[in-house]
Amino acid sequence: MSGMGRRVRDFWRVFRRSRQGVLGLVILAIFVLIAVFGPEIVGPPDRAGTYPPYLDPSLEHLFGTDRAGRDIFTLVIHGTRISIVVGIVASVITVLIGASVGIIAGFLGGRTDTVLLAGMNFFYVLPTLVLAIVLATLIGPSLLNVILVIGITSWAGTALIIRSQTLSIRERTFMDRARAYGASNARLMSRHVFPNVFALILANATLTVAAAIFLETTLSFLGVGDKTTWSWGRILEDAFDAGALTLGKFLWFVPPGLGVVLVVLAFTLVGQAFDEVLNPRLRAREAGTFEEVVEISYEAPAGPASPPPAPASPGGG
Repeated sequence: MSGMGRRVRDFWRVFRRSRQGVLGLVILAIFVLIAVFGPEIVGPPDRAGTYPPYLDPSLEHLFGTDRAGRDIFTLVIHGTRISIVVGIVASVITVLIGASVGIIAGFLGGRTDTVLLAGMNFFYVLPTLVLAIVLATLIGPSLLNVILVIGITSWAGTALIIRSQTLSIRERTFMDRARAYGASNARLMSRHVFPNVFALILANATLTVAAAIFLETTLSFLGVGDKTTWSWGRILEDAFDAGALTLGKFLWFVPPGLGVVLVVLAFTLVGQAFDEVLNPRLRAREAGTFEEVVEISYEAPAGPASPPPAPASPGGG
């Protein structure tokens, strides 16, 4: 078995011990299957007036119809694809920006680190939702713009985490050996730093997807999302504007709302499980023994024990 295959096997062996991680993975698998195959099964979203408005749930319309006579079940299925795609693509942009800035700042240090760190802190302390609303309003409410807005407003947290890890890696012995062989900074960052922070990037990416899906839903619910596609957030906005709660049309807003909650929860559970797999101290803490944590964190150097102190010389003389 190749080295990569062995690492994947070892990773899965540890990951499957986490019940919450496996649960999150199962939930994600269900929603991914719905996102991939669901729209092909139910067909395109209905046009306004296709059916009578406000029909009650039935075998033909599982969730009923909305105020414009569209089948709500079909909209929810399409919303699953849109919300998950937006979350994943926006997360990729966020992680690419955050990881790149974090590695460069932590590795180069000096004035570069000072300038980039100031930018990280600036974006980190800004209210992400407020900044996203302003940008989405300025550049327009298309799906691509929503993805870009989420990506460029959510990278600072990832950058700060990766920078902290890079600061530790650049001082290790193998980095000194690579420098001695004449490796350039670009090679050091791409061949030595990046592989050592990749696991942290992966764990952080799962949590970023959850945040991106929630932010997209919020933007669409507030009316600054894409009006040409049906994400979960747009369905919730439409239901709220029509007074679905007052009308008792619970299947209009409960399914998309529950979808957001379950997908965000699933990504969070998987992210926490990744963190446990990649962090031996967390695995030891989950085992419930303080001694295991101490043993992992503070390994005593090998060698003979210190000799006992010599007995005091007798008095007198």
